[in-house]
Amino acid sequence: MEPRFTLTDNALGARFAKRFGNASLVILQSALPKATQDLIALRVSQINGCAWCTDVHSKDLAYAGEPAVRISLVAAWREASVFTEAERAALALAEAGTRLADSHQGVSDETWAEVRRHYDDDGVAALIALIAQINAANRLGVIVRQQGGSYEPGMYADITG
Repeated sequence: MEPRFTLTDNALGARFAKRFGNASLVILQSALPKATQDLIALRVSQINGCAWCTDVHSKDLAYAGEPAVRISLVAAWREASVFTEAERAALALAEAGTRLADSHQGVSDETWAEVRRHYDDDGVAALIALIAQINAANRLGVIVRQQGGSYEPGMYADITG
């Protein structure tokens, strides 16, 4: 399967991509742990079938020293013992926020209460923004068939650092 389109090769697409990337800096610079950010991004990307984003976040986790067992068990986090209670709450919120159409209630009160138990207002804001942004990034990647496999950790350091 070949990519359909490279958004950044188009002037309008490049302007959008720059602003989209700048918005992600707010999340990256938040107090939400980077490992939690990448675990959430990986899980949402798995759900949405975005090969590029799954590649990015699994490799970033490995590069940062995250144990392989945690990376490989993200898809089955409910049945795994390797995630903290805070990470589990964040993963539950990420799944509920990604699968909005699958539930009449969207995010359940129980999930929300668990998130609030582990995260302050800044942490909640970062989680909500991250979940919204990775879902949008996944849609961009899937629509244009952005291929996974070629990402190298650090290749975007100049725009995120």
